[in-house]
Formats: sequence, C-alpha cells, structure tokens
Amino acid sequence: MKYIFFSMLLALTFLQCKEEINPYDASGTFEAVETIIPASATGILKAFELEEGQVLDSGYVVGYVDSTQLYLRKKQLQEQISALLSKQPNIASQLAAYQEQLKHAVHERNRIDQLIKSDAATPKQLDDANAQIAIIEKQIEGVQTSLSITRAGIKEETVPVFTQIEQINDQLRKCKIINPVKGTVLTKYAEVYEMAIPGKALYKIANLDKITLRAYVTGDQLPGIQLNQTITVLVDNVDGGYKEYSGRIEWISDKAEFTPKTIQTKDERANLVYAIKVNVKNDGALKIGMYGEIKL
Repeated sequence: MKYIFFSMLLALTFLQCKEEINPYDASGTFEAVETIIPASATGILKAFELEEGQVLDSGYVVGYVDSTQLYLRKKQLQEQISALLSKQPNIASQLAAYQEQLKHAVHERNRIDQLIKSDAATPKQLDDANAQIAIIEKQIEGVQTSLSITRAGIKEETVPVFTQIEQINDQLRKCKIINPVKGTVLTKYAEVYEMAIPGKALYKIANLDKITLRAYVTGDQLPGIQLNQTITVLVDNVDGGYKEYSGRIEWISDKAEFTPKTIQTKDERANLVYAIKVNVKNDGALKIGMYGEIKL
C-alpha cells in the first residue's frame, strides 16, 4: 500500500514538474509591420529631425531636401509663361478703329434713310451705305477670328509650360519628408547633409501599440483554435516567471510547414506545424524579436 502511495506521489510530482517546465502550448516571436520610408527627391538633406526610438505621428514633417534649383526652375518657367502671354493681341483695342468706322457708317445710313423720306437722297445711296456697313462688319468678323486664333495659339504654347510647372510642384512637395504612418522609429539610415536620391532608405518605422506574436501549433492543436479567439500570451519576466497578456488570434495559416529551428512546440516530435498570428496590445514592454508563448 505504501509502495502504491509512493508511486502515485512520485507520478504526481513528475507531472507537476513537467507542467512547470513547459507551462505553454506553443511559442514564437513578436513581430510588427515594419515600413522603410524612402526619399522621393534628389538633393542634400537640409533637415532630418528624428532619432531611433522616437514616436512619430502620421503627417509629421521629418525634414526636407534642398529644393533651391527646383524653385529657380519654376520661377524661370513662370517668367516664360508671362512672356508668351504678353504676345497675346488685345482684341478690343485692335477692333476699336473698325467699331468707329461701323458706328460712322450706321449713322450715315440712318441719315440717308431720313433724306430719302424727304426725296433728298436716292435709293442707290442707301444701298451703298448698307453695303459699306456689311463690308465693315465682315472686316470686323475676319479680324476678330484672326486675333482669336492667334490668342488661342499662344495659350496652347503655354500648356506644356504649365505642365512642367505642375511637375516641379510635385517634386517640390516630395522634397518635404512627411512621415506617412504613426509608429516608433526603429532604424535611422541617413543624416543631415547626406545626399538623398529617390528610393534611398531614410528610416524604418513600425507601430508598436499593437504587436503580433507569430507562433506555431501542431495539427493536433489546430482544431482547438479559431479566428478571433482570445488566448493567454506568456512573456518571461525579471523574476523568472511569466507575465501574462491577453491576445486575439487574427490569422491561421492554411498550410503546414516544417517547424522552425528556433521554435519549439509542446509536442517536440511534430515536424509539421501551422503558423498563427496573435494580436497583443503592447504596454511598452514587448519588443520586436522577443520570444513569447501561448496558452490555449
């Protein structure tokens, strides 16, 4: 009887020790969406105010690239447009003389019309007056058409110049380095007065407010989990124990893969595992690359 009791106590102690040694079901590492922000313009970095570990808001102006040459080029194009537009004919002033002639001809026609009523003029004189008015109106129409064509042609010449100005405005906007996403600066790749070219990495940023634990579960564990399931995430603390976080499963891989060398599952005999992503709200203690465990 004593032997049986001793055996049961030994087995219970063994199970308890095993549970303490491996109190989790799977483990993995924390990761976040890391975004590398590149330069969009060519030039010297005149200002670049950020440091690794700094938290940036979306829309924060990090710095700017020297834009002097672009500004001067834009100014030159604007002056070119002004020069072209100054060549446009003033239709009103150039038609003023014809308008005076037309006004005089109409007045003369009306005078002759009154004279005819008193038999002081002939119908031929009235016909000649009407013909003169028609000629002047044709002249006005022709000159107006010609001047309008000239004016339109000059405007068309300015279209490609305006397009060049729009391109320069776009380049000027890109000279201003604006942070696109809220997050923490992980790595800084450039310094003030260095040369920036489009595509060159300036810094890496990631939002660490919510961090993801990529863990691996076995096929036996897979039926027991589902999307949006709340699970316990364990992280080593300073006293040798675990700090608990609440996590939510946001992704489950639909295909198996071989167990990564750095990852162990509860069943170490399993060669094939399924990756899952667990979203965890970060209190500032969780870092990218840290190990974490999950308790299903």
